[in-house]
Amino acid sequence: MNQEILFISDLHLSLEKPEITRRFLDFLQNRATKATAVYILGDLFDAWIGDDDPTPPNNKIRKQLKQLTDSGIQIYLQQGNRDFLLGEKFCKDTGVTLLNEYAVIDLFGTPTLLTHGDLLCTDDLPYQAFRVKSHSTEWQQSVLSKPLLLRLLAARWYRIRSHFHKRKKSQDIMDVNQDTVIKVMRDHNSLRLIHGHTHRPNVHNFKISGLPAQRFVLAAWSKDAGEVLCWNSKGHHIEVI
Repeated sequence: MNQEILFISDLHLSLEKPEITRRFLDFLQNRATKATAVYILGDLFDAWIGDDDPTPPNNKIRKQLKQLTDSGIQIYLQQGNRDFLLGEKFCKDTGVTLLNEYAVIDLFGTPTLLTHGDLLCTDDLPYQAFRVKSHSTEWQQSVLSKPLLLRLLAARWYRIRSHFHKRKKSQDIMDVNQDTVIKVMRDHNSLRLIHGHTHRPNVHNFKISGLPAQRFVLAAWSKDAGEVLCWNSKGHHIEVI
């Protein structure tokens, strides 16, 4: 039996990105069926304004995820900075298991820490302040109580605002803070970390208390290609979709 596990993140699915949507649906229908589990580490959607949003391609994605989980493939999902309002109804509709913002799994005998990655970018103080506010129950209840059309307009405004704010920030501020990385990995007793968010795919080797550690950064999907981190008992490799 194939024990392969797949990791992806930062697809940013939206109506405006049909190529990525088609590529992801093909991935679910074909490549993912050959694995035992798929981990989506945040920002599956470019914006998620509530589980009641039927805007394309949301329903197609729901349907295909449900078909895959019904076939016995396990799908795990972490919320990202763009789709942190993904909730219980989405999970019920798709059969996907929602993970906490930090999750440790046993990856072929090695404790491996999973996270979206935005929590590691602690030099970006304005974003971290917004994250604290936007993850509060009061803030989320207030947003989700608004009419759907108003939430759609707000999401579009937020994407535009985020684009211009990023242009003003240095690249270093938007990357992870290495001291935070080491602290988080120590806190979770893990010497391997997998995350997305920064759109800087790489494998970083370093040491924690004299022991070798690794940080795997997943690639964002584009209209031209997507990348999957594939892991089995023999090791890992990257596949281009």
